[in-house]
Amino acid sequence: SSNLAYGDLSEAVIEAQQILTQQQFPSSIQARFGGQNEEMEHSFDSLKIALVLAIFLVYLVMASQFESLLHPLLILIAVPMAVAGSIIGLFITGTHLSVVVFIGLIMLAGIVVNNAIVLVDRINQLRQEGLDKLTAINDAAQSRLRPIMMTTLTTTLGLLPMAIGIGDGSEVRAPMAITVIFGLSMSTLLTLLVIPALYALFDRKQYTQSDVELNTAETPA
Repeated sequence: SSNLAYGDLSEAVIEAQQILTQQQFPSSIQARFGGQNEEMEHSFDSLKIALVLAIFLVYLVMASQFESLLHPLLILIAVPMAVAGSIIGLFITGTHLSVVVFIGLIMLAGIVVNNAIVLVDRINQLRQEGLDKLTAINDAAQSRLRPIMMTTLTTTLGLLPMAIGIGDGSEVRAPMAITVIFGLSMSTLLTLLVIPALYALFDRKQYTQSDVELNTAETPA
């Protein structure tokens, strides 16, 4: 066995494939990559299933809490926005896709929805108190801006030492930290812009006077 002199396993496999395609082999000879590369491919398949399952479970929990099928879908828009941010972060830092990166994406599926939940829940509360939809969206975005930004900053700053490689073994965990930091940052910025706009476009629920009176009665003085 041996270690790579440069790059990572995915780079080595791509380079080896390019070399093999330039060679002329008899039809009876086939080349296949095994060992760690084969194990990594199996790990990717398992992690893809885990990511989809995590998103599905998050949706079920939110659907039961919001008693709505639409609002959880609006909240889950934060997940692809986070994935886009993670891809940008990996490109900027020159980090390659790995098992650790996939673990970071699975973490993001549960983290990034928190900010959207806080925002959508506040919008619903204000509408139940009698505000119209656009006013509720505007007030909720203003009142929840500081908590959302504080949550994002504490998480990203806590992961920053890991991302820049401080501490023993940090180079192994750095891709996960980079994935979470860039994904969460991008998702937070877009959550404050995209989700309120989508809520205004697609939410058609009408709160009646009885809903307002019931909410007022349940609110402690």
